Amino acid sequence: MRLLGGWCLLLLLWPMPALGRDIFVDNTTGDDRSLGRQPRQTGDGTGPLATIAAALRLAASGDAIVLAKTPRPYRESVSLVGSCRSGTGQQRFAIRGNGAVLDGSAPVPPGAWQNYRGPVFRFRPSQLGCQQLLLDDRPATQVFVAPTAGGPPPLQPRQWCLLDGQIYFGVDPTKLPGDYHLSYARAQTGITLYQVDRVAIADLVVQGFRLDGINLHNSARNVSIVGVTCRGNGHSGVSVGGASLVDIDSSLLSDNGQAQLLTLPHSETHLRHSRLLSHTAPGWVDQGGRVYLDGNRVQGGLDEFHPTPNPEKKP
Repeated sequence: MRLLGGWCLLLLLWPMPALGRDIFVDNTTGDDRSLGRQPRQTGDGTGPLATIAAALRLAASGDAIVLAKTPRPYRESVSLVGSCRSGTGQQRFAIRGNGAVLDGSAPVPPGAWQNYRGPVFRFRPSQLGCQQLLLDDRPATQVFVAPTAGGPPPLQPRQWCLLDGQIYFGVDPTKLPGDYHLSYARAQTGITLYQVDRVAIADLVVQGFRLDGINLHNSARNVSIVGVTCRGNGHSGVSVGGASLVDIDSSLLSDNGQAQLLTLPHSETHLRHSRLLSHTAPGWVDQGGRVYLDGNRVQGGLDEFHPTPNPEKKP
């Protein structure tokens, strides 16, 4: 009996692995002074936070940041770095979007537009390089221009192009650019993952960033991207860098500037039931690494990819 009692005491004292917490964020009703333990305000300080950044300051390994889908995009950039932003043996570190939008764009400043010719106007963003123009919080229709072009091509109403660092936009008759809800890509990257392990990103729209929607920069291992839309980003929807390993499942990559999916040396990417649409750029740009479509190794890039539909999957 004494031996049995000793074992029971030892089990009680032995540190057990902690299960991850849900940390709730709501950018309309939340407060960054709250604790994020409840999805709705309760009056006792345990309700949702207002920003993802505040949730990350509270988060530990294996936790999940749970976003409320609201009418307003979350206008933030997110960085997941190191073991505190990784999963545990029992549970992934997760961002669950519930259909929310992470948006890196900003309104075109008042008075920034200048008339170029007739119904075409232009403005020069402060950040040079890759760019995007969003109309009503969706990627606007882009017309591509050869680098040697002497000027913009003819633009129909609500079309845009990028030339010599300037955005050109065609308006409807009797309208001016200020009559539209237009925004341009200002923040650099939506979600950056660096030296993390066992991370899940689910049910989220990532748009309007100058470079990449999601960038697995290096050593981002065992990452799961499920039910995510990456659209209207200046460089790529998803970029997978060296020594990173990612599963992209039931997701949509479209309307990004130079690649929907970009893979780099020493990375490994598994695509399952996901769509890569080449409206604006190739579906997959192969710059190295290993890529698998539904378990089959592929090489050399893809113009576009339409899989057989898959039932909704959660991580």
